[in-house]
Amino acid sequence: MTTALPAPVAATVGLALTDSERDEVRRLAGLLAAQPPRLIDERAWTDTARRLSNRLPLRIREEIRQYRHDPGAGGLLILRNLPVEADDLPDTPTVPESVERTATVPAAVISLISLSLGEVVAYRAEKSGALVQNVVPIPGREDSQSNAGSTLLELHVENAFHPHRPDYVGLFCLRNDHTNTAGTFVSSIRRALALLPEEVREVLAAPRFATEPPPSFRSGETPRHPVLEGDTQDPNVRVDFHATHPLDDEAEQALQSLRAAFLDVAAMLVLQPGELAFVDNRVAVHGRTSFRPHYDGQDRWLHRTFVHLDHRRTTGHRAGGGSVLV
Repeated sequence: MTTALPAPVAATVGLALTDSERDEVRRLAGLLAAQPPRLIDERAWTDTARRLSNRLPLRIREEIRQYRHDPGAGGLLILRNLPVEADDLPDTPTVPESVERTATVPAAVISLISLSLGEVVAYRAEKSGALVQNVVPIPGREDSQSNAGSTLLELHVENAFHPHRPDYVGLFCLRNDHTNTAGTFVSSIRRALALLPEEVREVLAAPRFATEPPPSFRSGETPRHPVLEGDTQDPNVRVDFHATHPLDDEAEQALQSLRAAFLDVAAMLVLQPGELAFVDNRVAVHGRTSFRPHYDGQDRWLHRTFVHLDHRRTTGHRAGGGSVLV
């Protein structure tokens, strides 16, 4: 990606829970984790999670409400000091397509907070439609440009190829890597736009690009699309620098200029256990530094959720009105 890594985000950015707030979140997550049938993907469980999310500590709800209204220049929200008990964690999973099906306290924590932000969704073709997914290194997939890899992961919008991509991506750290240096890059078009000449912006706003879906999503033609969409002064971005391909030479130059601008204004999160980051998937891209997995049960482990603000816009794409897009 680049040899000049961005500076880590300052520890003061975001909201650090007090110990009493942390205890209240733990209590709510414990109630939710014990909710029969303790199956995260069952509608009764998510309905209970949605109700309990209204009981989260006031400061969390206020922070989330403000972020939902305006994600700020960086498109990022970080919550710190959430309950993760290292002694209670099992080994980091190493199986392909790893997900959380049975409720746990950490899975309940990210579910509660994600449902306070919007509606948790998943994609049938991705990890079998699980609502809480594991981001862990998988043996044999070290070089994969995916959540299963441990190589440098290119900046991207999550599911940039999809017409109903997430509005937000939630990443909840249970463990960092052994050296505590694995980082998540985050960069916002709100900061990068000023670095782009007008003529480059015009090319990026034209349908001169195509984003290749992964094999599990592939179904026919890959449509052309712009990389910058909406308000020219505050656009949304749709790009994956590994999978988005320019369709002409001028588009290729514009895409390279955009990538350089993103890297110039990027920040890096070195998430610690108990830290939850939300990335606004409409205005920000994210990636990951490389790290060396040991496959000893103590490797980097994040829970991930996808969040939509408007559940109704995908009604016809979710079987039975559930949470999984087909």
